[in-house]
Amino acid sequence: MTVQARTLVRITAPRQTGPTLLDRVRRSSLLMAILAPLAILIVWEGLTKVGLLDQRFFPAPSSIIVSMFDLVESGRIFIDAAWTIGRMLVGFVLGAVPGIVFGILLGLSPTVRAFLQPIIAALYPVPKIALFPLIMMIFGIGEASKWAIVAIAVFFQVFYSTLAGVVNIDRIYLDVASNFKATRWQLCRTIAIPGALPFIFTGCQLGIGMALVIVVIAENFGTQVGLGYLIWQSWQVFEVRDMFVYLLMVSLLGYGSQMAILRLQRAVIPWKKDEAG
Repeated sequence: MTVQARTLVRITAPRQTGPTLLDRVRRSSLLMAILAPLAILIVWEGLTKVGLLDQRFFPAPSSIIVSMFDLVESGRIFIDAAWTIGRMLVGFVLGAVPGIVFGILLGLSPTVRAFLQPIIAALYPVPKIALFPLIMMIFGIGEASKWAIVAIAVFFQVFYSTLAGVVNIDRIYLDVASNFKATRWQLCRTIAIPGALPFIFTGCQLGIGMALVIVVIAENFGTQVGLGYLIWQSWQVFEVRDMFVYLLMVSLLGYGSQMAILRLQRAVIPWKKDEAG
């Protein structure tokens, strides 16, 4: 290679720079995500040590960690967490699938929307847990009633998000499909579902969080397994440290389920991740 060619390569080759601004922002966000809870725990520990927090209601984090290891060693907490996850997922699927179907149906058909939306809007404000006594009378106190109440709560979250996604699709796409004589199924498969996917995943995020909330409450009735039951039981015997451990487990389940939905969203609609940067 001649001297001129080597000089040209050095000039045209991209220079290796340090971390980009986006990389630094991501690292800073990760660092803050670690430091923020750690700072809260340190402050909490300090306040309990100096007596500013009543340890009967707010035990020191160090004592909660000791209790957590004891519960983990016994293995009971994993069995109950598995029951809670199972109930949450079954109820979520039973509510999300109809929510997506009805959201697309009402979004594409103004006639059906005018007929059904007032009924759904009237049922939506009713507190879902207030329906639980009625649900137990219909389905009994077993698993079916817990699946049903979770499904009802999830349905509304997913339905309204899906409906908003379909309604906000640019009208020109629907007109083009109509001009090409697309069938109802082709319209759903090629336009409605892809166009509403970001909204559907938003509804699923809301729905999975709501499913966990409802199932933990529902586990206070008619069962002796599940994190909700353990929280209620620990309150009854005033085992506050154990109760905080179970609440932490619920929080971790909620975080894990949200991350799972986000990962699925990035796999199914990667362009949305690119738009978000």
